[in-house]
Parts: sequence; structure tokens; C-alpha cells
Amino acid sequence: MLPFDTARLHLRPLTEADTAGMFALDSDPAVHRYLGGIGGRLLTEPAESLDMIRFIRAQYVANGIGRWAVLLRETGEFMGWAGLKRVAGPLNGRQDFYDLGYRFRPPFWRQGYGYEAAQAWLDYGFQTMNLPQICAYADVENVGSRRILTKIGLREGNEFVEDGVRCVWFEANNPASLNG
Repeated sequence: MLPFDTARLHLRPLTEADTAGMFALDSDPAVHRYLGGIGGRLLTEPAESLDMIRFIRAQYVANGIGRWAVLLRETGEFMGWAGLKRVAGPLNGRQDFYDLGYRFRPPFWRQGYGYEAAQAWLDYGFQTMNLPQICAYADVENVGSRRILTKIGLREGNEFVEDGVRCVWFEANNPASLNG
């Protein structure tokens, strides 16, 4: 799992040094606006962020992938996280799939960073991991996230309810798998 860069972002595995940044992210009510039960609860203690980082790092070992830190290349500032994670399920009637997700602090919203990170992870999943399919889901009211997922090429699917939140399913098949 080697770090990589996009035009404006540096992506790398999360470390315990990211605790303050993760806490700033997950203790912000604006960040949780569209997450409801699907994104975990609003955190109140930095120790909870450290526990989450350790949980994600365990996913790296168990599944070879998980959410990664996203840093602004220019400054090294912690922006949030993005990446793929293996979901055992069941979720929306699916099991054993790879979910693409991202979450950024509000100062980094509406500047194309979410799109840039999502596109990088879709490419990584298909080209580096050779996954046959990548899925995602978003709160039905989260127009920005839905726009990003559509823009990177995921097809919008059905609506479903997860933890009391109305969600929309998205998925894309690996184009290399379709040609061969």
C-alpha cells in the first residue's frame, strides 16, 4: 500500500498522527449533515478518532485496503479521508463488495477535491486492484455527493433505507473486465 498523489492531493494510509484531523472531521455537525446512521455518530472525544484509525488500520491488514488520509499536497494539511473498503454486508441486498467513499472537512468543500479523490480511487480500484466492480451509496438528499459519483462514472441504481436514512446505490464495472 504505497502512497500516491493526484494533481492536488496526497493519499496515504491513516496513522495515529491523524487523530486530531480525524477528530476535527468527525466532530463537525456540518460533516455529519447527510450521514445519519450510515456514517457513524458525531464524535465527542479525540480518543474515539484514535479508535477509528486503529479500526481502519486493522482493515488494511484484514482486507488489503481501507479508507486513507487525504492531504493537500501544497501544504500537507489533513483534509479528510477517501478510499475503498471491503463491505461484507448485507447492505442493499449485496454482500462482499468494495465501497468507494470520501469525507472532507468543510474548508475543502466545493473545490473539486471530492471528485479528484473519488476518481483517483475508482482508477486505483480498477487498475491497481483489478476489482471487477466498485459500489457506493449516498444519502438521497446529498446532491453534491451524488453528482460526484455520477461524474466519475458510477451508475445510479435503486433507493434503499440504511439505518433510517434514505440512500441511493451506485456502481460501476471495471472497463478492463468488459473488454476481455
